[in-house]
Amino acid sequence: MLRKRLPLIALVSTALLLLCGIAPWLLPVPPLPDTVPPESLADPNSRFVSLDSLRVHYKVLGQGEPPLVLLHGFGASLFSWQQVEDDLALQHTVLAFDRPAFGLTSRPMRGQWKGRNPYTPEAAVNLTIALMDSLGLSRAVLVGHSAGAAIALQIAQRYPERVIALILISPAVGGGGPPLWLRPLLRLPAVDRFGPLVVRALLLRSGEQILERAWYDPRRIPPETRERYRRPLRAINWDRALWEFTLASRPLEPEMFATVTVPTLIITGKEDRIVPPATSERLAGILPNARLVIIPRCGHLAHEECPQMFLAEVNTFLAEID
Repeated sequence: MLRKRLPLIALVSTALLLLCGIAPWLLPVPPLPDTVPPESLADPNSRFVSLDSLRVHYKVLGQGEPPLVLLHGFGASLFSWQQVEDDLALQHTVLAFDRPAFGLTSRPMRGQWKGRNPYTPEAAVNLTIALMDSLGLSRAVLVGHSAGAAIALQIAQRYPERVIALILISPAVGGGGPPLWLRPLLRLPAVDRFGPLVVRALLLRSGEQILERAWYDPRRIPPETRERYRRPLRAINWDRALWEFTLASRPLEPEMFATVTVPTLIITGKEDRIVPPATSERLAGILPNARLVIIPRCGHLAHEECPQMFLAEVNTFLAEID
């Protein structure tokens, strides 16, 4: 009986494999409506510079030493610093820019970039250094939030001579990116084809909920903040670039940065539901020259939700290292 069934089982299995392999190519991936070139969404004080295969969106405010380079987190843009950048610029040169796959920095597609993939963490490190070079900043204090804090740590590890100090807000260094076992599946052509639809569902349908989860009290989120988080979702290819970023990301653990010895201030909200305070505590215990500050009644975006307490801690820290 089993021998009689084997050809049938083989036939059904082959049909299923063909269905899984062919069906995704038969289903359409609709284009995003109403997308525009990123530069058309810029502010009057926006600047753009071409570096490698990217057109980088950035802003420079104030003047003074030491300069501060601001690195936003996942799903954000340089707008994330609006609540604190003017105060920081009273005494410092402040550089904020949109990291690849976010904000108004250009989003080259696969096959369009020269050399290495611009969405990898290594490319983000190199881009930061290249932008500093283009503006004549030989050294700076790196201020990074969440995934931006992870980039700041990697810069300090690879280019310690360029980093005066670190200010890390809810640093995302306990994991990150898809697990290793899942990565080969994500790169399958059929899965890769529908990747942009996944990120569309994540941000277009759930973006508001993610932002609210990042605040301790989401009732206090200004309407302008909600709008500015949505604005980059009108830029051409934002969904495909974010999928490329997801494929290129990799997990990080605090122990990887035990050799980073520059003065470091770590700030976290006590009610952070995105990167738990325990992650910041773990990192603070590993870095040899770190101090941890936990802000009560504050979530994942301390520089947005609790700007005055954030600025007080940052200004004290900057005065100590001056």
